[in-house]
Amino acid sequence: MTSSVITLESTPTWAVAVVVFVLISISICIEHLLHLLAKYFNKNRRKYLIQALDKIKSELLQLGFISLLLTVGEKPIANICIPKSIGETFLPCSDPSNDSPEEAKCEEQGMVSFLSRQGMKELQYLIFVLAFFHSLSCILTFGLGMAKMRKWESWEAETRTLEYQFSNDPRRFLLIHQTSFARRHLRFWSEHRFLRWPACFLRQFYASVSKVDYFTLRHGFITAHFSEGSNFDFQKYIKRTLEKDFGVVVGISLWVWILSMLFIFLNAHGFYNYLWLPFIPLLMLLLVGTQLQGIITRMCLERQEKSQVVRGTFLVRPSDHFFWFGWPKLLLHLMHFILFQNSFQLAFFTWTWYKFGFRSCFHRKTEDIVIRLAMGVLVQVLCGYVTLPLYALVTQMGTSMKKVIFPEKVVEGLKRWRANARRNIALKNNYTSARPSLDNDTTSINTSPSFGASPSFNLNTSHCVKFDQPSSSEYLAVEVKDEGKANSANRETKDS
Repeated sequence: MTSSVITLESTPTWAVAVVVFVLISISICIEHLLHLLAKYFNKNRRKYLIQALDKIKSELLQLGFISLLLTVGEKPIANICIPKSIGETFLPCSDPSNDSPEEAKCEEQGMVSFLSRQGMKELQYLIFVLAFFHSLSCILTFGLGMAKMRKWESWEAETRTLEYQFSNDPRRFLLIHQTSFARRHLRFWSEHRFLRWPACFLRQFYASVSKVDYFTLRHGFITAHFSEGSNFDFQKYIKRTLEKDFGVVVGISLWVWILSMLFIFLNAHGFYNYLWLPFIPLLMLLLVGTQLQGIITRMCLERQEKSQVVRGTFLVRPSDHFFWFGWPKLLLHLMHFILFQNSFQLAFFTWTWYKFGFRSCFHRKTEDIVIRLAMGVLVQVLCGYVTLPLYALVTQMGTSMKKVIFPEKVVEGLKRWRANARRNIALKNNYTSARPSLDNDTTSINTSPSFGASPSFNLNTSHCVKFDQPSSSEYLAVEVKDEGKANSANRETKDS
């Protein structure tokens, strides 16, 4: 009995219509949900989450385009013939079963297809599963991190109490070893590098971010970038930076695609990748966590070298030299790589399970299945609940502050102020250029402007700009100098 392929010519039209209706309905529902989510973010002024959502949409569009190219190029690629000796190298299984029919063109020549039609279809599944797991992994990681950092809101509120202000009164002087931060980080192992690294490695597993660490790093950040006694909300600032970093991590850039192709290549049988590839994300994650803990300890040691007396509270100095290569953003790219590599492991396992069965040639050994699943879950939990909060706090200790330092309302106010200032300057320039022609006219014309936005206003003053519905700290002092008037004044002085 031979099985023939049923085409649309012999398929009932109602069956085709039902399938198309279901697919279109699912697509419209997903699009509507994304629209509602974007509307919610826009209502709550979550600008960077909207950017992350737009990036996810662009990735879905990119994946759809890749799927279209694979579908269109299915036959031409399958007609590319290569020798059997080359086609049998770097196989993922030691004894593969080749049940898929070869192209007639290649079979007649005693060769094999470069990539069979069945392989093209399976590759489409792998790409979609990889993108899905990467997005899901990023969402779960940042969700776990935000859940743990929720208690930071109470810590931030505590900084506004009278008890906190009294305990951190700048008129009080303490020896450095009397502070809680120094007692936590200045131990017998602190000054020895070979002892400090193992201690920092173990510390990330319990109380990775303590209250005293949060208070001390918050005080150092505010002292470096604001005036003393500022009511800056450090917790909300960290939340905004994480939302912006989420937009970076959730994306699939060119180098991420290159790494995915490298991982696919390393799945050949001869590399025994199940013995070492799943451990790469875990080792890198532990290394990043150790480095972050080491940065806190080194900041404490640097302060100890300068003075043994503390005024008010322990003060650390943010600086880029604490980070690898003086580049704090490198840690963000490492986190991106760790999450992608971990999601790739889980996606590849799920794909092979769905397409080839649980006990396929990809996972014939029990230890392979146990290692992949255990490492995937462990990295997911450890990255979200341990490393991400530590990363969110310590990466603020760079030399410069990030652009998200201003809340969304302040950013909108600055943009409106800039637009108004440019418009007023343009009006002033137009009036100045038109005035000589009016002076030469025989008709006596009153050249003093009477419109509301006078171009003769003086910009050489300090303005206090108040934005719409600001919080108690959303004021900005702006000083703009009129260089044209300054130059004309200098010329008049020289002439006299």
